[in-house]
Amino acid sequence: MKFYTLLNITAAAMVSLALPACHADNDELKHHHHGAEEEAEMEATGHNHGEIVLDPHMAEKMGVATEKVAPGVFSDVIHTSGAVVEAPGSTAVVPAPASGTVRFASGIVPGAKVGRGASIASISTSAVAGGNTNEAARLALAAAKAELDRVTPLHADGIVSTRDYNAARAAYDAARAAYSAGASSGVAKAPASGVISSLLVSDGAYVNAGDALAQIASSADMTLRADLPERYAAQAPALTSARVGFSSSDSLFTLTRSAAAVSATSTPGYVPVYFTFRSDGTIPVGAIADVYLLGRERGNVISVPVAAISEQQGNTFVFVRLDEDCYHKVPVKTGASDGARVEILSGLDPGAEVVISGATAVRLAESSGVVPEGHSHNH
Repeated sequence: MKFYTLLNITAAAMVSLALPACHADNDELKHHHHGAEEEAEMEATGHNHGEIVLDPHMAEKMGVATEKVAPGVFSDVIHTSGAVVEAPGSTAVVPAPASGTVRFASGIVPGAKVGRGASIASISTSAVAGGNTNEAARLALAAAKAELDRVTPLHADGIVSTRDYNAARAAYDAARAAYSAGASSGVAKAPASGVISSLLVSDGAYVNAGDALAQIASSADMTLRADLPERYAAQAPALTSARVGFSSSDSLFTLTRSAAAVSATSTPGYVPVYFTFRSDGTIPVGAIADVYLLGRERGNVISVPVAAISEQQGNTFVFVRLDEDCYHKVPVKTGASDGARVEILSGLDPGAEVVISGATAVRLAESSGVVPEGHSHNH
């Protein structure tokens, strides 16, 4: 109840700031005339030619912006999904230097930038069953080196046989191969510079020596695989670009097709189409994408930004600005969307000034249901 009261108060405040009257001498482009079909729809939905009055200063404060309708180029669109996949040779793996419990270094999260040799994680071997095997290897190496150092001068003087000297040398080589200086430190380091694309184990998990701890995208170029339904496979050669959205970002990315060929996929009913893009480090490998595949371009198409479209009770509308303080709700029939804009099949004529942001403020003004005396664009 308090929420609705606040909306009504806000709407009433907007109307109270309205100018004395809508201008009656606007040119014809600012008057939207409806045909019989649109009139019937407006009657059925309870919407008539009533004007919405909003003070221009309030409109500016509430972020209301408009765009003049003009025919332009619009692409055929196939809406599907996709995922970021590894590009060959673009990913480096961080291995565990020893067996034990892993603890990632501070700041090591997907999207973090790291340099070659940077500490990624530390491995605690205190809980390893059978003791610290690498420490045992270090002690064995030290003992083998001491024995080799002892027999080497004796072999030169002919006191120790060649067979015994060779045995001491072989024992030293074997001990050196079994010992890892990196494992001794217990620190896993980045083998290459890049961006952490994923952590492959949980912090605190037990790992074996050599297990992969993390992946580093060593190249800023990433690959998106869009899953194209097989029924559209014949259109694949024309799909040269795409608009893509990720849950981790409010922005849409425009991507370019990386190859003309379409290869097979393990997902039944789909064929993959690949695109490349430059990552800013915020999109990890495996990220799911909302993909609008763009195909053949068509001219003389009327479209508006996605934010201009309003839906109420199953009907689709836009708000048209008639003059500096008057707006009108106009029913429209929409077509395809490319993620950024929506095709308008009917309801808008070139020259109409459509609200493309701040539509909430216009809705609040409309909900007041008040039109000051003298405000009318009806004919």
